[in-house]
Amino acid sequence: MYASKTVSRTRCITVTAMLSAVAFLLMFLEISLPMLIPSFVKLDVSDLPALLGSFALGPVYGALIEVFKNLLHILIKGTSSAGIGELFNVTMGAVFVLVAGLIYWKDHTRRGAIIGSLAGAICMALASLPMNYFLVYPFYATLFGGMDTIVSAYQAILPGVDGLFECLLIFNVPFTLVKGLIDVGLCFLIYKPLSGLLHQS
Repeated sequence: MYASKTVSRTRCITVTAMLSAVAFLLMFLEISLPMLIPSFVKLDVSDLPALLGSFALGPVYGALIEVFKNLLHILIKGTSSAGIGELFNVTMGAVFVLVAGLIYWKDHTRRGAIIGSLAGAICMALASLPMNYFLVYPFYATLFGGMDTIVSAYQAILPGVDGLFECLLIFNVPFTLVKGLIDVGLCFLIYKPLSGLLHQS
């Protein structure tokens, strides 16, 4: 079902470029779930192509797809966060696909892919907490009326929540985990139908 560990450089470049373009397009298909989390946190599946690339080509290529999709996003759409949002997206996606790919390429079986992808989703969710707390949200607070404004958006959903750390722990960490699990589920649904395209020389 999965790729051989020996892959040609030309195929790696071609598939990486293709998956980066798809990932970039998927970034536009984002949805808000305001009943579950403030609307400025969006759900998308743009990490899916990078996870496919990590399994088909290796974890480094999966991480490169995360980099390239965000570079395309900045070049074509621009950035409203001075690159902080894109940096967060790259970092979280890279954690996801590097962990998944490294485990899979050590245990090159379906079991290894399942364990790796689940571990990657968990690591991404956990890594989102310190990065949001120390970098992303403090930066956004300077742009959007202070930290109290951001926390109040969470309190509108759950009035008892208190402070940024608690908001992130209750809302963002589970949300990020679910986002990763959706990517994992989709990956296992479409990997086999796409395997001929991903693995052809």
